Amino acid sequence: MPALREWNATTVLASLAWAGALCLFLFFTRSTAKSVSGARIPPGPRGWPIIGCFTHLAKYPELTLDKWAKHYGSLFSFTIGNQLFVAISDPNIVKDLVITNGAIFSSRKDMYMKAQLVFARRGVTATQYNDTWRKHRRLAAMFLTTRAVAAYMPGLEREAKEMIHDLYVRSQAGALPINPQRFASRASLNNILTLTFGFRTESIDDQLVSDSLRLSREFMNTTGPVANLVDFIPLLQKLPNHMATRGRALNRELVDICGAMIRDIDAALKRGDPYPDCMAKYLLQNREGEHLDDLDIIVLCGAFMIGGVETTSSVKQWFAAHIPTLPEVQARARAELDSVCGRDRLPTAEDEAKMPYIHAIVKEIERCHNPFWLGTPHMNTEDYVYNGFLIPKDTVIVLNTWNMHHNPERHPDPHAFKPERYIDDSLTCAESANLANPMERDHWTFGAGRRICPGMALAEREIFLAVSHLLWAFQMDEMPEAPIDLKEYDGLSGRSPVPNRIRLTPRDELVATILGV
Repeated sequence: MPALREWNATTVLASLAWAGALCLFLFFTRSTAKSVSGARIPPGPRGWPIIGCFTHLAKYPELTLDKWAKHYGSLFSFTIGNQLFVAISDPNIVKDLVITNGAIFSSRKDMYMKAQLVFARRGVTATQYNDTWRKHRRLAAMFLTTRAVAAYMPGLEREAKEMIHDLYVRSQAGALPINPQRFASRASLNNILTLTFGFRTESIDDQLVSDSLRLSREFMNTTGPVANLVDFIPLLQKLPNHMATRGRALNRELVDICGAMIRDIDAALKRGDPYPDCMAKYLLQNREGEHLDDLDIIVLCGAFMIGGVETTSSVKQWFAAHIPTLPEVQARARAELDSVCGRDRLPTAEDEAKMPYIHAIVKEIERCHNPFWLGTPHMNTEDYVYNGFLIPKDTVIVLNTWNMHHNPERHPDPHAFKPERYIDDSLTCAESANLANPMERDHWTFGAGRRICPGMALAEREIFLAVSHLLWAFQMDEMPEAPIDLKEYDGLSGRSPVPNRIRLTPRDELVATILGV
């Protein structure tokens, strides 16, 4: 941390000694709680003084957690700084704790970077389980009901069509290899911009595309559960350091970019100009009744934008990276598409019920390449003893989703890409999340319990349309001279494939006709 060089050696040593004393104090108090309760904290690895297990999770943390689960069991603990974590690697334990006991296990840690610096203690994902969260969740859910999502379908279909149109044009009808990542991200951005702010970008070269995607990725790389030490060593929150500087800069950019859009909407409403219905418009019109200040509205909309872009765009990017390596999967999917749509129209959202194999491809991509391998961690609001293990109040609870997604008991041959494992699963993610038997749930990409992603129905429709449109329009091939690396990824919290180029060959001349090029 370069900023620490600004402090002299005496100050730094004194600070580290203070932090060490704090860790010893916390260890003592936890030991006391353990002896009083008669239960013990779940077993786990021993970390380094002060920083705990942070360095063990710096590279491929999902593999480290998978290894620890196999060694310590499905409920294990570890520390980062002064924070105790408990990881859950068994769907049945997730149900027992996070779902059945959601009143206890639905809060959030007041993360310094995410909650305090970036979101100013606003935003649905960062807020602790309290009345503020309930209000923000209610406001967000208004725009994500089944009826609301159905009304978004024309817009989602438009963005899927424009995505493949731009890929067709920019690749010169398949003559040039192309990286589809930015195109997938812009489609996701336009969907969430329309919902949140009532407008969309007109070109992939629009500056707002660059600014929004950069903002989203910087958020994921600074605020994840193992992205920084500042969240877990309180002393660092008092000292100049690079991560805190990034967090403050991110807040300023969020306020500047989203604030400018909201001010434009507010000005239009005050002039009496017609403006499309969207979240920002509703919040501005109801700010007094909902007791919202300007920063509430900015952060609610900004958090919605970031959350709505990163998950869906990452899943679409993983699809575009993985499917070129699987020609037999493409062939089966194209046959299904052609039997339903023919070659004279693009797929629609209503077609999904008649396309079980493409529905299964989406589920398998989400299982294999969950963009958020830990999701957004929960926190318990009181001590809880589970099967003889004490989970002290204010423990950070993480769902070890990579381990659960690669559990051979639930998913035989888990490292193979096999859409057929979901071929008889016609449920949506929301329906699957409500199954009585958690071992039958499709995947855990959207979280669990009361903090489950409120936008998963919208995300599902968007991802299906993107996947089906790409398969309808193109034969997708890996470049022999530039093989795609599916093990490496970009990002610390949200994961996307490393940049790659693929060959997109239009399937026939009807593609150009339908796309109008």
